[in-house]
Amino acid sequence: MAFVVRKNIKGREYYYLNENRRVSGKVKTKTLAYLGKNKKEAEKKAKEFLSKMESNDNKKSGIKAIEEVKEEQKTSTEISIEELAAFCKRKGFVYQSGEIYGGLSGFWDFGPLGVELKNNIKKEWWNFHVVSREDVVGIDGSIITNPKVWEASGHVESFVDVVVMNKKTKEKFKVDKFEAEKYRKDHLFEVGGEFNPMFTTNVGPVVSDSTKAYLRPETAQLIFANFKSVYENSRMKLPFGIAQIGKSFRNEIAPRDFLFRSREFEQMEIEYFIKKDMKCPYSIPNAEILVYSAEAQEKNKEPEIMNIKHAFEKKIIKKDWHAYWLATEFLWFKGLGANTNKFRIRQHVKEELSHYSSDTWDLEYKFPFGWKELEGIADRGDFDLSQHEKFSGKDMKIFDEESKEKITPEVICEPSLGIERAFLVFMLDSYYYDKERENIVLKMHPKLSPVKAAVFPIVKGEEFEKIAEEIVQDLRREFNIIYDNSGSIGRRYSRNDEIGTPFCITIDEESKGKRDVTIRERDSKKQIRVKISDIRDILRKLTEKTIEFGKAGKPF
Repeated sequence: MAFVVRKNIKGREYYYLNENRRVSGKVKTKTLAYLGKNKKEAEKKAKEFLSKMESNDNKKSGIKAIEEVKEEQKTSTEISIEELAAFCKRKGFVYQSGEIYGGLSGFWDFGPLGVELKNNIKKEWWNFHVVSREDVVGIDGSIITNPKVWEASGHVESFVDVVVMNKKTKEKFKVDKFEAEKYRKDHLFEVGGEFNPMFTTNVGPVVSDSTKAYLRPETAQLIFANFKSVYENSRMKLPFGIAQIGKSFRNEIAPRDFLFRSREFEQMEIEYFIKKDMKCPYSIPNAEILVYSAEAQEKNKEPEIMNIKHAFEKKIIKKDWHAYWLATEFLWFKGLGANTNKFRIRQHVKEELSHYSSDTWDLEYKFPFGWKELEGIADRGDFDLSQHEKFSGKDMKIFDEESKEKITPEVICEPSLGIERAFLVFMLDSYYYDKERENIVLKMHPKLSPVKAAVFPIVKGEEFEKIAEEIVQDLRREFNIIYDNSGSIGRRYSRNDEIGTPFCITIDEESKGKRDVTIRERDSKKQIRVKISDIRDILRKLTEKTIEFGKAGKPF
């Protein structure tokens, strides 16, 4: 399949026509032609090139791919992280915390729209990973706990980063210990000391009598500390997972890139437990993505487009559980409208592995500042339960009915996702500047949209406003709704397009007599006519995408 690629080299854009071909079982990318520096000209040249290809099949698939790329480009507009931060502030998604006092680096407050989007992300994650599954239950652990938890986990001793300073710019940043040596060899950088990024606090009103404690740097440890109780109370059997959503804190040396690296953040996480060597009983979902193995990185090879199931069969992904969860997490993002071409999975090289992990894969996303970790999926083994058993003196083993012995379950996968990073993904992939409308349109999945619908009376008069208010009150039983009766209808549409409202409901002259209204869809601008009594049911189906917009009412 042929596709157009844009490369940015020293601030200049260049376009190429590439093609993916399967060679000896591997998908390889080949550059077919240089297309110039102009996007429109590049698309024209690409079609001309493909039309000259001898194979009709290649021609058809190539043109189709060009059309798919063009369509993809229409769904979002590339912006910098600084531009996104400015937009989020302007529209009420995110503010810098304490901004009237100059703010505090690494801390953010979510505004009226931001808190709705954030809550919708959490709701969708919880429904997908916990409510809809029989093998996962949830907890909500405390932010501050007995400090011995962090001694047992290794965070007090091993949770260490290294400070590095760019001598020219004076910018400071952190690196992992394994990366420090390469900076020591570079005269442009100065390597400082090691530091533990855990926040400390005192528990107790009198400092002299208080206990030193920590704000948790991750949500996982309370899952392990509560494992035995959860296992017994929920009557679960292996394999099963324990999920949690909650705040974590890390005293980053240099918070940056808006919400990407903060000192206070929220995690959505699962610890998935199995018996040693237990095979995954679930089918690996069909998902095609860029795969970047540790071997490919060590040999300076490019990642390859591959089906995750095939990557497991070829032993690139060594564990069936990893393949299953990598595909599952990727498809969660895809199901909520994320741009799948901006995702890849990358295996940690040996030096990167955490002290508890024998194998880790990251689901990565191509942010405006490059490929970065979006979600980590680690194999923690029995490290955590064994450590807590050792430090607490309490038995963390469970009885295995099959072997009739007590065993320590292993964590085969730890899908761990930062909510703020997911927030960035959905904002970046939905942000689109519509030249025809001359305004921003957030093409966000209706499930995530902060506001599900806006209600407009477009005819002045008390009777029309009364109808609008009745509709609003009914819909607010189930949805977050905006009532807007100021400005032109076009301006009202624009205001809601910019904040991602998927549907706008208008009350006009016919609404009083026929008891019906017009619903306008954000992305297509198409309109349908529906009865007032059916609005709530139709809006629910449109939000869940269980009905096509054109079939939800009469075309208008």
